[in-house]
Amino acid sequence: MNDPTAPRGNDAVENEPVEPALDADDVVARVLASADSKAAGYSLFRSGSAQALQTQASGEYDGSDHDGDQSERADRNALRRVGGLSTELEDVTEVEYRQLRLENVVLVGVYTHGTVDDAENSMRELAALAETAGATVLDGLLQRRATPDPSTYLGKGKAQEVADIVKALGADTVIADTELAPSQRRALEDVVKVKVIDRTAVILDIFSQHAKSREGKAQVELAQMAYMLPRLRGWGDSMSRQAGGQVGGTGAGMGSRGPGETKIELDRRRIHTRMSKLRKQMVEMKPAREAKRANRKRNSVPSVAIVGYTNAGKSSLLNRITKAGVLVENSLFATLDATVRKSTTADGRLYTLTDTVGFVRNLPHQLVEAFRSTLEEVADADVIVHVVDGSHPDPVAQLATVRDVISEVGARDIPELVVFNKSDLISDDDRLVLRGLEPKATFVSARTGEGIETVLTAVALLLPTPQIELDLLIPYDRGDLIAVLHDQGRIEATEYVEAGTHVTAFVTLEIEPQFAPFVILSALSA
Repeated sequence: MNDPTAPRGNDAVENEPVEPALDADDVVARVLASADSKAAGYSLFRSGSAQALQTQASGEYDGSDHDGDQSERADRNALRRVGGLSTELEDVTEVEYRQLRLENVVLVGVYTHGTVDDAENSMRELAALAETAGATVLDGLLQRRATPDPSTYLGKGKAQEVADIVKALGADTVIADTELAPSQRRALEDVVKVKVIDRTAVILDIFSQHAKSREGKAQVELAQMAYMLPRLRGWGDSMSRQAGGQVGGTGAGMGSRGPGETKIELDRRRIHTRMSKLRKQMVEMKPAREAKRANRKRNSVPSVAIVGYTNAGKSSLLNRITKAGVLVENSLFATLDATVRKSTTADGRLYTLTDTVGFVRNLPHQLVEAFRSTLEEVADADVIVHVVDGSHPDPVAQLATVRDVISEVGARDIPELVVFNKSDLISDDDRLVLRGLEPKATFVSARTGEGIETVLTAVALLLPTPQIELDLLIPYDRGDLIAVLHDQGRIEATEYVEAGTHVTAFVTLEIEPQFAPFVILSALSA
């Protein structure tokens, strides 16, 4: 067996000894544990603490009382995947059971710049994505090249090494840590002899599993169609309906000559038709969303959007604050559909909290486009609560990734409150480092409740406050106006006199006109 550390032309690769795994259930440990498998010597991950998923012992959110009824979790786990079904290209059997398949995968990646630690963090995140999609990660190979090979993504020598790893471990899928060109995918499949997919395909698969609402399913299907369109391919003559000049010689006879249309062209036309239909459906759903937003704006209800990296704890934070009962699970992209719940500040002002879809590095562009309607909740928010996993080894990358997407939807100018979640897993030294990254950030733990009150206080300070002062005399039969002042304004003083309720309050520009008949003239003249 060749030494994988030996350079082969431009195929130089980082390789260090692998430490034994401590936790067999840890996705990273499974990758590292492959050193003592049949393919020992091929494992190219160094030992490290970078993890995208957490173990129960390290603080996994386990559905506490504040998370509410987690019945959706039982529904999601009702159909479990099983092992023993092969997806090798040479012998694809049991096709009807492929939805249940537990795939054994090997990860491959090429990094052209940055440090090896950054590349390994990205690969470990890919391993977590594969786990969430329903696969078992057996091994991984990481290669340093000036540029990815235009033919097979990996260099020729490393592509052959991947084929040897696949054969030794019995893997049936190879996942590349990038978005492969269709030609690269086909060429690499020809070498490794098993199915090859890329990072984008894994993310789309997770989204298709977790989408629940009608709009969410339409958004995911649209993204899948956009991804699939340039990657259609035929299988020899079985995919051809074209009849050329040679067709008569093959026995097709008269009437079969002339131009035709391939099946692949029919498939492309069907995809375009389906994408057009999905876009029309999403346009039809837009008025309902806008009506809800207009109702909140008309009533001057401020909105707070919770954004952040996937698995940072956004849903857990929403549950802790509002007891919303949103699904909480130790997996990537556990929740996709936006959830809106109401809350109030300490002084009685009403506002809404919106849980949005999580982000990840190299988020496929077609997903950003498909979920733009969901991300509109972020663009229309008055305050953004940016949740960061404080226990993650690379919080800087999380901050940068989320802020890039926020900028794409035009929400960079909205006031932002950075919240480092999972503070129960953060050491004092790590807190000092994180404080250096974001001096005004707040440390919270959605699991223990630490820092929740601090976050609510900070949100209340960032919310827009009524600025117009009015001196009002409201008749006793107009209690509805008093309720409006409590919900949407700020009452400074109240006095009950014979003619009605004398109120000094601050209101917003939107609700000021309805109080005009009750303004005391002395206040206007002053």
